[in-house]
Amino acid sequence: MSEIILKAEHLKKYYEERQGLFSRKKRINAALDDVSLEIRKGSIMGLAGESGSGKSTAGKTMLNLIKPSGGRVTFEGRQIFDADKGEYLDSGSMTALRQKMQIIFQDPSSSLNPKKNVEQIISAGIIKHRLCSGSQVRERCIEIMEKCGLDKRQMMRYPHEFSGGQKQRIGIARALAVEPSFIVCDEPTAALDMSIQSQILNLMLDLKEQYGLTYLFISHNLGVVEYFCDELAVMYRGKIVEQGKTADLFSSPVHPYTQLLLSSVPVSHPDEPRRHTESKPQDESIPKHGCRFAPRCPYREKRCTEQEPLLLPCGAGHTAACFHAVK
Repeated sequence: MSEIILKAEHLKKYYEERQGLFSRKKRINAALDDVSLEIRKGSIMGLAGESGSGKSTAGKTMLNLIKPSGGRVTFEGRQIFDADKGEYLDSGSMTALRQKMQIIFQDPSSSLNPKKNVEQIISAGIIKHRLCSGSQVRERCIEIMEKCGLDKRQMMRYPHEFSGGQKQRIGIARALAVEPSFIVCDEPTAALDMSIQSQILNLMLDLKEQYGLTYLFISHNLGVVEYFCDELAVMYRGKIVEQGKTADLFSSPVHPYTQLLLSSVPVSHPDEPRRHTESKPQDESIPKHGCRFAPRCPYREKRCTEQEPLLLPCGAGHTAACFHAVK
């Protein structure tokens, strides 16, 4: 069994929201509610779900970019935080650890400093973590740029002079420059044209093999997830509802929400049978009791509105939180 590089246990993130513009009453929005995840070294773990399901919040909380409301995260055997006990790495130790934990953002246009050129953007992490001497920084930038499909003659250009795909390559180069072992990929192809998406994905696969990287790949594009990820966790309203090998989830999904998501994936050929799952329109309110998917579920039973299902085994390495799926 592969080594666990990152482990999240009972991760929680709650936000307070006003119930109305002029109301003093507040309600709790559970962006993450008891999320546990293990990511194996050298693998690609996918995190999928609708917008607002908590995917990006999960990735950023694991990196300690968002302060958690509860839970514990360890990276390479070292505890980053245990929010329930109030234990956090000090800022110096966390800064040093960030060299090994990087993120590629969804929108390359907003994640790159428009006032800095490519060399300054890529070299910032190299200089901060003192990975090489001053005279070698430029050589290191050129090496990383070429690995990411960028021309060294573009070093003095600024982000606005590049296309969307080129900007994302710069974002990947910036993350790769500090020699990380784990990268959170927060919908890295969502803002790109279809023709460019495959180029970026192939680049990321090549870099994974060259540098022995581990990815947490966050996406709502299941067509990409199916061919890119080794394992997959499906999230709904702050909770993981199904998890397992990607091939198993796509061939035999057991949770009604996973089946609903897969029914939205376009078929590759007109003669190919299309998955179809009935569902009621989404209700924005979250039930106080029971399963969160119950208001939309075609298999809803009485206990679904009274008890919350646990994430239980439903096959080899396959788990689901559903009374209908797990008997």
